[in-house]
Amino acid sequence: MFDHTDLHSRILTDLMDGYDEELEMEIEDRHVDELVGDISAEELLQQKESRRVYFRELFRLQAELVKLQDWVQATGHKVVILFEGRDAAGKGGAIKRITQRLNPRVCRVVALPAPSDRERTQWYFQRYIQHLPAAGEIVLFDRSWYNRAGVEKVMGFCTDEQYEAFFRDVPEFEKMIMRSGVQLIKYWFSLSDQEQEIRFLGRIHDPLKQWKLSPMDLESRRRWELYTKAKEVMIERTHIPESPWWVVPADDKKKARLNCIHHLLSQMPYHEIERPVIELPERIRHEDYRRHQVPGEIYVPQVY
Repeated sequence: MFDHTDLHSRILTDLMDGYDEELEMEIEDRHVDELVGDISAEELLQQKESRRVYFRELFRLQAELVKLQDWVQATGHKVVILFEGRDAAGKGGAIKRITQRLNPRVCRVVALPAPSDRERTQWYFQRYIQHLPAAGEIVLFDRSWYNRAGVEKVMGFCTDEQYEAFFRDVPEFEKMIMRSGVQLIKYWFSLSDQEQEIRFLGRIHDPLKQWKLSPMDLESRRRWELYTKAKEVMIERTHIPESPWWVVPADDKKKARLNCIHHLLSQMPYHEIERPVIELPERIRHEDYRRHQVPGEIYVPQVY
């Protein structure tokens, strides 16, 4: 457990991480002093240096991801990346950093809702198959068919027979995917009990993030130990040579993102693809062309 001062500090740190997430889309070399509140000059300097290192590495790795994307397109490679882990472990944040600079036509995210009544009558893997990549595509699953080994088992959404059938079928299913020419990479974001508590409390106190706390998330917090047991069984029974699990320590969100991207880049023998020189063509102009006036009433009000 945390004392009050430590708890307040940890929640503040988590909130600041959230502010950094918004800054990443805009930041160049700007100062963020106004976001850090009333702290000492030494702490401010440490935070600035930490941010500087983080953003420098993030942008460098994202530049490599662009090269990887070009290589995937040029070679027709097919990649599936699974992101699993506890609620608030940072899977979504890592996925956002991977896709942030990439072409959504090449790299897309699949985050399926709960299965419909019709889908519940299908072969369990059926609704995932339609999202597998074609040549030159990368697909990131924000949670995947491993829902059955985790949330469905813990929350009682599947029978014991369905649970055992999953473990019997999933190795063969993944081998079939790979035999078809798809590279499969599986990540588990590992989060400590205390850190999840801090992140949940941060979401409770941040009105911009309260939507992330579903009743299922709160129930998962109560059943922490059951989820731990389910995760241990899942990794033990599905960590096979053909498709091993890679565990990402995620108590530090920024380090987890960088380490995950760095590892992902190491999993493919990509190289920079030479791009043709791009020249902007001259616009064709016609003497009789007149641009029509747009009616003023359909303009968005210029409030800002």
